[in-house]
Amino acid sequence: MLIVSFTIKLFGTLGSRKMKNEREPLLGNAADMHGPGTDAAEHAQLLARPDLRSSPENMIVDASNDTDSLVAKEDPTYGSSSGEPYEPSMHRTLEHPTTNLDTMIHLLKGNIGTGILAMPDAFKHAGLYVGLFGTLLMGAICTHCMHMLVRCSHELCRRLQVPSLSFADVCQRSFESGPIGLRRYSKLATNLINLFLVITQLGFCCVYFVFVAANLREVVAHYFFDLHTRVYLLLLLIPMVLLNLVKNLKYLTPVSLIAAILTVAGLTCTFYYMLQDLPNTHTVKPYATWAQLPLYFGTAIYAFEGIGMVLPLENNMKTPEDFGGWSGVLNTGMVIVTCLYTAVGFFGYLKYGDAVKGSITLNLPGEELIAQLVRIMMALAIFFSYSLQFFVPMSVINVHIRRKLHTEQSRLIGEYLTRVSLVVFTFILAAMIPNLGAVISLVGAVSSSTLALIFPPLIEIVTFWPDKLGRHYWILWKDVCIMVFGILGFIFGTYTSVAQILNPDLN
Repeated sequence: MLIVSFTIKLFGTLGSRKMKNEREPLLGNAADMHGPGTDAAEHAQLLARPDLRSSPENMIVDASNDTDSLVAKEDPTYGSSSGEPYEPSMHRTLEHPTTNLDTMIHLLKGNIGTGILAMPDAFKHAGLYVGLFGTLLMGAICTHCMHMLVRCSHELCRRLQVPSLSFADVCQRSFESGPIGLRRYSKLATNLINLFLVITQLGFCCVYFVFVAANLREVVAHYFFDLHTRVYLLLLLIPMVLLNLVKNLKYLTPVSLIAAILTVAGLTCTFYYMLQDLPNTHTVKPYATWAQLPLYFGTAIYAFEGIGMVLPLENNMKTPEDFGGWSGVLNTGMVIVTCLYTAVGFFGYLKYGDAVKGSITLNLPGEELIAQLVRIMMALAIFFSYSLQFFVPMSVINVHIRRKLHTEQSRLIGEYLTRVSLVVFTFILAAMIPNLGAVISLVGAVSSSTLALIFPPLIEIVTFWPDKLGRHYWILWKDVCIMVFGILGFIFGTYTSVAQILNPDLN
């Protein structure tokens, strides 16, 4: 794995003291950095990030940023040579900055999706108490990795004297200003970030397809007749294609609002059923076997899916200094998310035991009208949310489409063909793998672990190498431990998920 090779190269230079002088600012005094006659403005100047308020869902990830073609906003203090340190937040120009409450709502919405409904299934693979403490630990680690990413972004913004950076930009610029042996990998690291973002979001779309089809099947089978899940997938294909031909997310804002309302209502009703007549904790296993833990890891890390939206949210705040800190927006939001995940997983598994399914909505009593309404509400909410998740991979791929095609007409045709092709691609994957729980675990193990647990600590090591990694390099060892945890989860989680997909009856 390339990430492993990056880590090996870092350790290979640990004892070299000359590395302390390797870090050079990428922007600044041109004469000092590149010699006389070199124009420093040609290097890595970025736009202040776009306003997210015009499209509430754009905060999922700022994936389409092409740093090679961006030019910095004009600012009388930009690149100032005064003695005062550069503060990125003071140079951000926002037409509609988000308040702390706006940011909190977006953070909660970006982290709460189909993953929360799969948490009881995750607890089944971990056991009641291992799942309880494991989810709390996973939430703490993922939140810490989010803080890492923000800290590295601030450091690189000061070094580059730019207002803000996206996830992929942070990765690229950290490698460009890091150890000399790793600088040639900056483009590769950026491409890997974008690749895993595309894989992750298309994986979410695949899960959404299966989720909607499975819940519709339960409702129709109760009142009318039972058909295979693939029939419902086929019936959903045309509406899903038409919905995703809408390019501007601004027109989907009312749909997003409806989806949010349906999600809140569905979760409220789900808790109502879960908390009724709870059995004793002795009725479920306190811990599972080691062989089942990778499935738990994949599902749990899938649920913490908000790493890609952290920087866009912080970049667009009116008071970005309130984002971090012990009582900041990030910690407050992630504590709520982690407690909500833990509660759904704990009570859902306690209520239904080993009979719990890939989505807790499938366990609700089928004979009650409210339970059927919950399935319909959650299915509609996820159906409407598909296009919001689809926006991310499309924004990444569209950059390459516009580079290859030169006329506006050809670009328009190419974009529409790509949209249709990607929706059909997720449909084919969903039809091939209708096992919802295994799909969620696979997406989490492959992509979510890479973005949430492997890249953030790697970026922190490279950014602060070699003299800002703490006494006795404690930050380095801490980051390596998190990376090893993520890599092991990636390997074993992927293997176990694929095995369960190939053999659904495998215990």
